[in-house]
Amino acid sequence: MTDQISFDAILPPSMAAKAEDLGVKKVALPALKMFALAILAGAFIGIGAIFATTVSAGSMAVKDAAGAAAFFTGLPYGVTRLLAGLAFTVGLILVVVGGSELFTGNNLIMMAFASKKVSLGGLLRNWGIVYLGNFVGSIATAYIVFLGKQYSFGSGAIGLTALGIGEAKTSFTFIQAVALGIMCNALVCMAVWMCYSARSTTDKILAIIPPIACFVAAGFEHSVANMYFIPVSLFIKNFGDAAFFEKIGKTAADFPHLTWGNFFIGNLLPVTIGNIIGGAFMVGLIYWFIYLRKTDK
Repeated sequence: MTDQISFDAILPPSMAAKAEDLGVKKVALPALKMFALAILAGAFIGIGAIFATTVSAGSMAVKDAAGAAAFFTGLPYGVTRLLAGLAFTVGLILVVVGGSELFTGNNLIMMAFASKKVSLGGLLRNWGIVYLGNFVGSIATAYIVFLGKQYSFGSGAIGLTALGIGEAKTSFTFIQAVALGIMCNALVCMAVWMCYSARSTTDKILAIIPPIACFVAAGFEHSVANMYFIPVSLFIKNFGDAAFFEKIGKTAADFPHLTWGNFFIGNLLPVTIGNIIGGAFMVGLIYWFIYLRKTDK
């Protein structure tokens, strides 16, 4: 008698067991392979950020070659955010389907740790190596895009949008950034969690799109995405050519919060803390408690 092939979605108790097993496998990866896969994930999230920035461009005044003001007619804020969110989903789709190691998604390794199947050292080793690899992949992608002067496209609209994003992200208070990070990674880890129910690539893609579009549209903060968004805006602010700033009618001084110090201390640190709380504790530990916790009968 042959086993019957099922096309039904995997149910939550089996999803939890799958998450636990994947956590064990992720922790056991050789360091160099883990780092290389993390670089890929950083680049993939950067690609999603590029797409989101591009579709958000517009709704601001720039100057044409003759120096006259030219205005882009933009969509309402919410519609623009929705389009940006849908565009950004390509990042996590590439991570999950293409195969790579993303720090925020790997917060779900907490489930294997809570079951005592991985050690604290193994958990922190994975998070540390993957976080560093994500940073390398994201910032390298930002620098390549900057060298390509993509920021000058659309008469400078893309660059102005990137600068606006960077300025906004480096203007948050510490607590605000933590809270936005919590909400973001709760949604990211829910997207990854739902992928554990998938039987096909199509299932995975459809599971990813709604929660990722939601967190971007709502303005929540993703540490790895910010490793692209803020550095590319810093490259533009500090090294963008004079013709670009003339086109957009701005100067570097118009973005006072956009500094490397505010990037690392004012954004990346609190957002990372929030991402860990939202992903590892609010999703990982909750599902571990429901489906994997051992109780006495």
